Amino acid sequence: MTRAEGRDTRHAFSFGEHYDPEHVGFGPMVCHDEHSLGGGRGFPEHEHRDTEIVTWVLDGVLEHSHAVGSASHTGRLAPGFVQVLSAGSGVSHSEIAATGIGITRFVQVRLTPDETSTQPSYVVAPVHLETGAWTLVASGQDPAAPVRIGTSSASFWAVRLEAGATTSLPDAERQHLFVSRGALTRSSLAEPLSAGDAFLLTDHPGIEVTAAVPTELLLWTFTG
Repeated sequence: MTRAEGRDTRHAFSFGEHYDPEHVGFGPMVCHDEHSLGGGRGFPEHEHRDTEIVTWVLDGVLEHSHAVGSASHTGRLAPGFVQVLSAGSGVSHSEIAATGIGITRFVQVRLTPDETSTQPSYVVAPVHLETGAWTLVASGQDPAAPVRIGTSSASFWAVRLEAGATTSLPDAERQHLFVSRGALTRSSLAEPLSAGDAFLLTDHPGIEVTAAVPTELLLWTFTG
């Protein structure tokens, strides 16, 4: 956990001063952070290069701006949309919570891209989640995804479950499952999981999970 004025961040992997040599990433995933920001708080302008940054807002509104050379863009990201920033050869960006609407909570993932020093790109797309069915949110391999990411082995899924509903995870060699809302009942792999918890799966396709209460799950799958 990293805390600053008006900001809490929970890290799934080693980050900054929070270093654990046994948890530095999972396949191409090198960062999975859950951020909670007070209004007007966040991350002032900073730089990235050669990373795919995928952002999913759970509550509130995130105000995002970025610049590539002399070109710049500003926008607002709300629940129901996915944002992908491909940093490529280098971008400067900022992320600040909108004011007057309470806490902004979002999940952000960084992936290692297939190619480096590419032309940076940015896209935001709407995503409609149907209760009980996995929805493909972003992918580097499936053209049916709302947005493309520059990591061909990665796909991002989401599902909402009613209390008591069971779902099977999509088949993949590696899976990172995050409980963004609600809770899961005990499974054969873990104790009950609640919002903010995650587990990693390797070579366990078709695992079933059951919602203890109305629940939202975010899943990353990796092949190869």
